[in-house]
Formats: sequence, structure tokens, C-alpha cells
Amino acid sequence: MGETTTLGPTTPFTDMDNLAINAIRTLSMDAVQQANSGHPGAPMGLAPLAYTLWNRFLKYDPADPSWPARDRFVLSNGHASMLLYSLLHLAGVKNGPGSTVDSVPMSEIMRFRQLHSRTAGHPESHITAGVETTTGPLGQGIGNAVGMAIAQKWIAATFSKPGFEDLFDFHIYAICGDGCMMEGIASEASSLAGHLQLDNLTLLYDDNTITIEGHTDLAFSENVAARYAAYGWHVLHVEKGNVDTAAIAAALADACQTRGKPTLVDVKTLIGYGAPHKQNTHAAHGEPLGDAEIALAKKFYGWPEDKKFYVPDGVYERFQAGIGQRGATAHAAWSRKFAEYKKQFPELAATFERMQAGELPPGWDQDIPTFPADAKGIATRDSGGTVLNAVAKNVPWLIGGAADLAPSTKTLLKFDGAGAMQAATPAGRNMHFGIREHAMGAIMNGMVLTKVRPYGSGFLIFSDYGRPSIRLAALMEIPVIYIFTHDSIGVGEDGPTHQPIEQVGSLRMIPNLVVIRPADANEVAEAWKAVMPLQHHPVAFALTRQALPTLDRTHYASAAGVARGGYVLADAPDGKPEILLIGTGSEVQLCVAAYEKLTAEGVQARVISLPSWEWFESQPQEYRDSVIPPAVTKRVCVEMASTFGWERYAGATGAIIGMHTFGASAPLKDLLKEFGFSVDTVYAAAKQQLQK
Repeated sequence: MGETTTLGPTTPFTDMDNLAINAIRTLSMDAVQQANSGHPGAPMGLAPLAYTLWNRFLKYDPADPSWPARDRFVLSNGHASMLLYSLLHLAGVKNGPGSTVDSVPMSEIMRFRQLHSRTAGHPESHITAGVETTTGPLGQGIGNAVGMAIAQKWIAATFSKPGFEDLFDFHIYAICGDGCMMEGIASEASSLAGHLQLDNLTLLYDDNTITIEGHTDLAFSENVAARYAAYGWHVLHVEKGNVDTAAIAAALADACQTRGKPTLVDVKTLIGYGAPHKQNTHAAHGEPLGDAEIALAKKFYGWPEDKKFYVPDGVYERFQAGIGQRGATAHAAWSRKFAEYKKQFPELAATFERMQAGELPPGWDQDIPTFPADAKGIATRDSGGTVLNAVAKNVPWLIGGAADLAPSTKTLLKFDGAGAMQAATPAGRNMHFGIREHAMGAIMNGMVLTKVRPYGSGFLIFSDYGRPSIRLAALMEIPVIYIFTHDSIGVGEDGPTHQPIEQVGSLRMIPNLVVIRPADANEVAEAWKAVMPLQHHPVAFALTRQALPTLDRTHYASAAGVARGGYVLADAPDGKPEILLIGTGSEVQLCVAAYEKLTAEGVQARVISLPSWEWFESQPQEYRDSVIPPAVTKRVCVEMASTFGWERYAGATGAIIGMHTFGASAPLKDLLKEFGFSVDTVYAAAKQQLQK
């Protein structure tokens, strides 16, 4: 169990500290007011905490926000985005290594929440340098921070050598609020963090007791500190977070020195601190303060009431002398030491640099198997496990696991040295996320943002539990890999609660997410070859529980067509089909068998395997038309899922064989008969099309 400690005493600010803190507050107020949109109260309350962290503790080089050894700062309560933008501006964070351009110049502060600005309403990591992760949906940042902490532990355990331990040592700080604490994902992620003893993680809880609806006692009365102590966290308290920088600094120092536990700092603050009529009310939470209230707040701060976007002399210099100088010195020392590390451990250094650059090792795909033709076949979850192990063996930073389902999803890494990631063995590559699908997704997002390549798995039906994190991965353009299995009514006796009907279609609706339903083992292998080089797209595999025939590729087209999302698997003898049979995943075998019957009758038929709509739609129109000729309107589309979306491939007159209910609990063979997934059904639909 964790313990709790109260820290103090109260110490007044220095004049320059006070100016810098109030610059954060007033920039936040002015930006929200000018945008006529946003959340000014949290930045006003959190400014002392954020300033103390950034200018006295955070190991961070503003000249290079991608420095691998930097501490990470996550703003989980992303509605307080102006807090982060003000910090990035005042610290002079640049657009990238070697850039002389500020990530958030004053012009961007003044364009807060405007079209094409770098200061979106909630922070977006792929838009603004210095934003470590995209936050907004509450609690996500806590999960991301846990993922970053896990990745740091793995990196340090994998790459550290005697005398070079500090090369890979960094800390993760995350600010969160009451809303984050109410979300279930915070509980999931924090529970795992306690289990893994992530002492490189500090969670700063803005305990202001206010949400949009009003005081938290409307719906939230638990003892958060006791809850985190029960998770196994070290818990600290700061009672006067709006004024007591000494207590804040003491808590941060304590957190940095704590070993064997993550730290929660419960910081009591007043939201909208200094705004006399709105301080510590929900009115300061989600709307501009108004010119009159801003003038009164500025008067309270001793600020020129008529000046907007004002930064007093000495404030920029204060940040330069603090985080700027400290970060530059630390970065330079790190670079010198890493150069020495490269001399002594060139292979490890090369691996680390490839990982940081998102490059794959030479020969990473050399052990991916080619599966022989087999009428009995193999479930794609099984072939997927084989291919995953072949890839992971040669990509040392591919790590992951399952939401307690690895034996069923076949995602356990079994080669020598893979091991389990636990507190005592942080270099293990098998993650055990526990039954925490939502946190798993957010944790993986944090891991990939720290440059390891994570995968996570579960049953496809439970993608619904992790969907918000999947969506954010797509939004951030990060290459997380999801391995979902039990992809259809093929689940059988488990019944409708476990049979995914609408999940594939709903995942296909997420922009930038690649969804892949391979038809056989070789499509699985080829899919992995196309997936691993991706750097800006998350991927969701949908794999079968049941065995699928491994197609004879000397008779049918090469599975390499998977890389284009869809391809002609079997064609009419003259290459001019009169009917198209289009399927994905396990249903392609039905199309192939129906094709053989039709061809034997002299019908000019074509089978199209369409494992990834996203990849197919990204192909040139000429290629897509060559696979699905617009002039051929007689079509049969088959998928054991909702028919939603298939109209684009079936056309106005084509047939769609799919699911229109939630399924049923029965043996697979009975379900296939009940819902019409048979060769005879596909054949009959094709004959009906031909008669039109």
C-alpha cells in the first residue's frame, strides 16, 4: 500500500517568479477572451505548479523538443491548453531540432482556437512541436503518461550499460483534473502503473473541486489520495497550490527521489484564481471571463489592466535562465556522453538511433514465413501469432501484449529472451495489460510516442472498450498496431455478446486507421510486410478464430496484392469478367468456391480479395477500376458483418450477403447455415445477378 505525506511550509514568490506566473495566467485569459472560446480557469489556477515544474525541474531543451532524454510533460486535462501554449511560448520552444522558428510565437497565442493555427482548442501533438500527446478526452493523458513511463523503463533496461545509465533516464510528469479522475481509464491505467512500480511517473492532480456542472460534490465524493495509495502510489499533498511554490517544489523534489512507486501530488487550487466574481466557480471553467472580470483579475495580479498579450521585461529571460540554460547544458552533456556510448557499444547505439528515427533494422522481414497450400488451413489468429513472432524477433523494440487474452489472440512472444515485462524485469517484451482495453490503447499511444513500437490485442468485440484511444491514435497519426481476433459470428457458442457485427464497419469509419481482414495465412504475412514500415497510420487487424484454407498461390494470385488493399485473386480466363465476387477475411473462401462452380459452368467470373478498404481507396483510380471494373455491375459482396458501407462496392444493383442481426449462440456450422454464409448462398446470389 502507498502512504500519504503533507508538505509545506508557505514561502512567498520572488518578484520575477510572480511576474512569470502571472504572464502565464494573463496570456491564457487574453487568448480565451479573444477567441471567445475556451477554458481560462484551470491555467489561472495551475500557473504556479506549471511554472515551478518547467522552470525549476523539467529536464527539457527548448531548442530541441524531440531530444530523446527529455522529461515528458503531459497535460491530461487538455481543455487547459492555454497553460501549455503559454509555457511553450515563454520557454521559447522551437519547431524542431536546429529550427530558429518558435513553435508557439505570440501570433499563434493570438490565434488560439482559430482555423489552421498551432493552438488548437485541445493540444494536438502532430500539429505543435512541444506537445507530447493529443489530449482532450479526459483521462487519456494519464494513460499516455503511463505508456511513456513503461517505455522509459523498457528503454533504460534494454540500452543502459555501466557508466551510461543516465543516458536513458527521464521522468514523466502529467497534470490532470477532477474530470480525469472520474473517468474509468484513469483507474485502469493508474492501477497498472502501481503494479509496475513506475517510479519515473509523477501525476499532478489539480484538486480544485470544480467541473462544468458545478462543484464536484454533485457526483464525486471519493478520497482520491486514499484510492491512489491503495493502487500502491506514493501520495503527497500541497494545500495552497495557488501561492505555495515552496511546497510545490518540495513535492516535485520528493517525487523525483521516490523509488519503487509512482507519485501522486494532490495539489489544492482555486480555479480562476484572482478573478473575484468567478474564482472557484464553474463559470471560470468553460467560458471566457469577460473584459470586466479580466480587468479585475489583472488588477489583483498587479498587472496593467489595459494591456493584452503583455509579457513584462525579464520574463522571457527568466525562462531562458531556468529551463533554457538547464536544458541546453543537460542536452550538451548527454550528446557528449552518447558519442562515447556509440564508441563503446556501436550496435546498441545503432539500434537506439533506428528506433528513434522510426527505421526498421536490415533484414527485419527475413523470417516471415510463406505458408504452403492447405485445404484444412489455419486460423488467421494462429498464422498471425507465427508472423508476429517472426517479425518481433528481428525488430527489438516491437513489444506488446493483450488485455488478458494472449492465449486466445496468440500474441505471446515465445522466442528466447522475450520475457515478461514486470517491475523486476522491465526489459521483457510481453506486456500484460490486464483486463483494461481502454487503458491498453492509451498506454500504447504513450509508448509509441516514446518511440517503441507497441501492439495490443483482444477480441474484436472489445474494440468498443478501447475505441476512444484507437481514434486518438488515428488523429495523432501514430503507428500503433491492434491485433483483434474472433472477428465474426465464427466465435460460435459465445453468442451475440461476443460476436462482432458492426465493429469492422465502425473501425473503417475512423479516418487514418487501416483495418485489415486477411483471407488466409499468406495474406497475414503480406499484411505484416506492409504494416511495419508505416509511420503515420495505426492499424487494426481483424483475425479469425476458425481455421481458413491456405490458398494455393500457384493457382491463385500472389498474396502480395494485400499491400494495395484489394486485388484480383482469381479471374475469368479472358480477363473480362461478367460477374464479380468480392469478399474479405474468412468469406473469401466462399467466393473462391463459388467461383470454381461458376467457372466450371463457363461463367466468366472474378474473385476479388479486399482485405483493406483504406489501402484500396488510396490506390490510383486506374488501379481500382482495373480490379473492380465500373462496367461490370453484376456483383456479389460477402462479409460476416454489418452490410453498412458495402454499397460502394456492390453498386446500385449488386447483392450484399452480410449480417442484419446480432447473431446467435450456437456451434459455428449451425450459425453459418442460419445466417446464409455458404458456398451455395454465394453461388445462388451470383446466378440471380447473372439473370438480371
